[in-house]
Amino acid sequence: MKFFKSESTNKINEDNSSIVISKDINENISRIKVDFGGSSDFKIDYFKFDNNADFICATICIKSLTDKVIMNSLSLELSKLKLKYLNSKFNIEFDTLINYFSGIRDLEEDNDYETLYIELLLGNTVFLVDGYDKFFSIRTNTDEGRAVQEPTSQTIIRGPKDSFTEKLSANILLIRKRIKNKKLKMENLFLGSVTKTAVSVMYIDEIAKDDIVQEIKNRLNKIEIDAVLESGYIEELIKDDKYSIFPTFLNSEKPDSVAAALLEGKVAILVEGTPYVLTAPAIMFEFFQSSEDYYHHYIISSMMRFIRFIAFLLTLLTPATYIAITTFHQEMLPTPLLISIAAQREGVPFPVFIETLSMEFVFEIIREAGIRMPRAVGSAISIVGALVLGQAAVEAGIISASIVIVVSITAISSFAIPNYEMSNAIRAIRFILMFLSALLGLYGVFIGLIILVLHLCKIKSITVPYLTPIAPRVKNSNKDTFFRFPLWKMKHRLTCISATSALRVREKDPVSSSQKKKPELR
Repeated sequence: MKFFKSESTNKINEDNSSIVISKDINENISRIKVDFGGSSDFKIDYFKFDNNADFICATICIKSLTDKVIMNSLSLELSKLKLKYLNSKFNIEFDTLINYFSGIRDLEEDNDYETLYIELLLGNTVFLVDGYDKFFSIRTNTDEGRAVQEPTSQTIIRGPKDSFTEKLSANILLIRKRIKNKKLKMENLFLGSVTKTAVSVMYIDEIAKDDIVQEIKNRLNKIEIDAVLESGYIEELIKDDKYSIFPTFLNSEKPDSVAAALLEGKVAILVEGTPYVLTAPAIMFEFFQSSEDYYHHYIISSMMRFIRFIAFLLTLLTPATYIAITTFHQEMLPTPLLISIAAQREGVPFPVFIETLSMEFVFEIIREAGIRMPRAVGSAISIVGALVLGQAAVEAGIISASIVIVVSITAISSFAIPNYEMSNAIRAIRFILMFLSALLGLYGVFIGLIILVLHLCKIKSITVPYLTPIAPRVKNSNKDTFFRFPLWKMKHRLTCISATSALRVREKDPVSSSQKKKPELR
């Protein structure tokens, strides 16, 4: 396995990474035993060949990480090799052993302790031979884990139903099955001084920009942390604006979405142990898009995308606007509606802001409880809890019925946003706008929106402006933002992300061009 090592890993493991293994097999094994601390699942087996008693070998592995079937097969192959050289007049050597096993399984060769430890911790079996200052490892790691299933957080009606798993090799396979091209490049590294988490960086050469690819590599190399347990660690450590609440990396558990991002010139970051793959750079409009948008008719997809943007505005502005109008700007409401709201609020002991804030907070508690509870009862508890609490609160005169409507519209609209990270950011900003509206009315709402837009203009995702292609405006790149144009109209990739301006659609309209052909005369 070829990989580029993280600088942090090199700094922390300088005592091992620069030390070449000794030619004395006993010295090597003694050092390995000390470093692994005598773990109970650590296994060392010595063996030698009868025709060459001086050729002493040892196999080292961690039993809990290896596949028992493969290990039994490996033992059988060793027995066959011993029988082959039992009555042979030729002495077996290191190169002979390598050539034999290289035809059976994946084989890697190296000569330093740090690489040897990584191979062991990956579940591979390491071979040491007395008199040689190098080792070779055979892939014996187990493939146990969750099988490829339907996505759980990104459900769709039409499109591929497979999703990523926690196994890095399976995730790479799902992407390569979709992009069968020699220019699809992959580089590996290990992050975390303790966990040594395997991370893969994938991109399509000549489509992805070299400076963006290099920037991501440099940021990954600068990570200094003891553990990386999920892709969220990497997202937080290498993002441009570390204090911004908005996500600047797209995470997806759908292989078709990641493949589409790679074809746009983006870089994918795959992390061992998580089914969520990061893609960057990411612009804000992509968080309101779904892979399903490209599998339906473009008019239907545009309508659904427009609905998502409306839901975004409703989630962000509905509570703040209600507080501002009912508190400061009652003259903006029609008289019958104003009378109806005043009648509902008669007897309510709290001001509108406290009333709205308390209901939003209670709904967030119900939403969090529904997620954390067992699936069998989670949805039922959240629905019953919301209905019972809302109805009881209205009948008790603690809140008005209009507040229940406002909170319900806000909650339902937040579920229409496809990306969960973006939905969380909008939910948090909603509370800030509520405070501003309670202080300054609609003036506070507009001030908050201006600050929000300025902040969005400031954010970058791996050096790419967040509001691209609107601000800054990129020519011929606005055909997949608020609406989705037909595929044959979206000819060019986004130039600030892609390294090439090659056409994605090389034929104008295959249907119309075929209709222009004259019919053959018989």
